[in-house]
Amino acid sequence: MIKQIVFTALLLLTMGVFSYTLLRLISFFKLTKPFPIKDIPRRFMLMFEVAFVQTKIFRRPLIGLMHALVFWGFCVILIGSVEIIIDGLCGIEKSLAFLGKFYNVIFASGDIFAFLILIFIILFISRRAFLNIKRFTGVEMTHKNHLDAYIALSIILLLMVSLLGMNTFYVTSTNPAEIKGLYPVSSFFAGLLGRGEEDAMLYQMFWWMHILLIFVFANILPYSKHFHVFLSVPNVFLSRLEPLGKLPNMESITTEVKMMMNPETAFAAPPSDAPPSRFGVKDVEDVTWKNYFDSLSCTQCGRCTSVCPANLTGKKLSPRKVMMDLRARMNEIGPLLVKNGKDYTDNKSLIRDYISAEEIWACTTCNACAQECPININHPTLIVDMRRFLVMEEAAAPTGLNAMFTNIENNGAPWQFSGQDRMLWANELYSKE
Repeated sequence: MIKQIVFTALLLLTMGVFSYTLLRLISFFKLTKPFPIKDIPRRFMLMFEVAFVQTKIFRRPLIGLMHALVFWGFCVILIGSVEIIIDGLCGIEKSLAFLGKFYNVIFASGDIFAFLILIFIILFISRRAFLNIKRFTGVEMTHKNHLDAYIALSIILLLMVSLLGMNTFYVTSTNPAEIKGLYPVSSFFAGLLGRGEEDAMLYQMFWWMHILLIFVFANILPYSKHFHVFLSVPNVFLSRLEPLGKLPNMESITTEVKMMMNPETAFAAPPSDAPPSRFGVKDVEDVTWKNYFDSLSCTQCGRCTSVCPANLTGKKLSPRKVMMDLRARMNEIGPLLVKNGKDYTDNKSLIRDYISAEEIWACTTCNACAQECPININHPTLIVDMRRFLVMEEAAAPTGLNAMFTNIENNGAPWQFSGQDRMLWANELYSKE
């Protein structure tokens, strides 16, 4: 009974802290602009292909297989975590054992996956610590970011140790005829350890260790780069479905162009007293909620930056940094906007204070970053929207582009020739005849 009370209190505390974090994030999402979600069946197919089958992660076969096995293992182990919560609330053991053979398959798989994940996490930590992986470096990857990764990986490591310890001492402390479920790896360890009088106590110790680590991890994740554990699957579901090379048009500009081409539509359009919205993206309140969701989902794996042609040629642009800066800026200004209203300003912005104009204009919009991202983050759309702000609000385009814009306005073409002189070059062809 005491165990149930303590467990319920800890569960409520965990849910309370997580709910606070969730409400905080929702308040930030309310600051952003809409993003339409359509074609739900196609999204489910994409989610299955990219998120669950992990097709994009296999572009790097060895490390991709390891990551995929960790993901699939977590999906299986999650069922065991649900059972632990039911057991803790109801004061019973192995509450899902009524599932019979399916229970045996799930828990045998979970036991094997726990061991594999344990090995892979050790390899991941060693890889970060001792191998100079270029895509794990960059100006945006501070000591805090590296520490964040080590903390998350260490907690996952302890989760697997506690799970295997719990299963092992469950086997050693239970009559073989009464054991529920199959535990191939833990049974092997149990055979090496033998049975002891303290095994029941050790089982309870590892049980509590495992569930407490789950509670702590669940509330650390939203503040960590490993928030993708929760968000990667829904982020793939919410992916842009248009071809990568297609950039979304600005609705306000599209309306103006249509009115210019067909003035009659101007009289059909409903009048609006609302002030014109800002063109493009200057700060976090100008991005769509999907842009912000992308920034929260970013795994900081660096695959986007590692294939960026601008970054590879020494320019400052790093698609990963763009996503990290958006998240950091929202963490800075978001609470102040929620408290003081959307009109509040701290005289800073996403552009220039976080992302320089040099970075924005270095992008070639080749979409290599979006193609490579394992969770379908689309960086170029955000970068282009920031360019739109610079051009349309501040006329701050590079000199070459400003000259082209002037020529288009004056001559109807990007070249510095009037329309009347455009065919003069052909006169030489006729004079030679």
